[in-house]
Amino acid sequence: MAVWIELFNETNAVAFMLLFFRLAALFIAVPIFSHKNIPMRIKAAMAFFFTVVFYSSMPPLTIPITIPSIVIAILSEFLLGLVVGIVLLLAYHVITFAGGIISFMMGFSMASAIDPQTGVSMPIISQFLSLMGLMILLALDLHHWVLLFVDSSLRAVPLGGFLMSEDIFHYVIKAASNMFLVGFMIAFPILALSWLADVIFGMLMKTMPQFNLLVIGFPIKITVAFVVLIATFASSMLLLKGQMIEAFNVLEMFF
Repeated sequence: MAVWIELFNETNAVAFMLLFFRLAALFIAVPIFSHKNIPMRIKAAMAFFFTVVFYSSMPPLTIPITIPSIVIAILSEFLLGLVVGIVLLLAYHVITFAGGIISFMMGFSMASAIDPQTGVSMPIISQFLSLMGLMILLALDLHHWVLLFVDSSLRAVPLGGFLMSEDIFHYVIKAASNMFLVGFMIAFPILALSWLADVIFGMLMKTMPQFNLLVIGFPIKITVAFVVLIATFASSMLLLKGQMIEAFNVLEMFF
């Protein structure tokens, strides 16, 4: 009985709390776990469950047990989860950015709906690609990768000891620009064919004034875009997979 009582000292209680905040921050910010359809109480329950699971493999707490140091440690844990979430979200949102470009070229930019994952209005093509990308992440066991990252981070980054380095800041800026570049690469086949279709339709309107672009041209552009989207879907998902793997490899710089 005395052994159990010794486990509930202030050092172990603070360590348990900091580990809980690290997991809670990750579940709030990381793709899949941060899905809006997952209730907050479920995320909190998951964070508590995995805190109990990982508590036995946690190294001893190194920060002093004072109010200022505990507050700073909690902010440090939230910063770790936020930065990891930003790095992974920037890699994931290449597909939604590409979907926005494709929707604009197809004339679907006004056809938007609330994305169940982020809770914001998004073009339907972006929403479709986002949901398909989410299935790809589940197939890649991204949720298991996050838990393995937590296990590795406990040995490499002590609780309350995470600091934002200059390399991480530079990578976040690079990842933001890379999101636009890779998103444009994914949308480029449809973008190029849409421009080619516009040139052809312009030539037809000059040679045949009776050609109605609204009645004939737009359905043809939408059909061509859907055909190209289906043909390039696999390669788009491979690009997303590569971006997510690269983002997880970059997380090693946190250590």
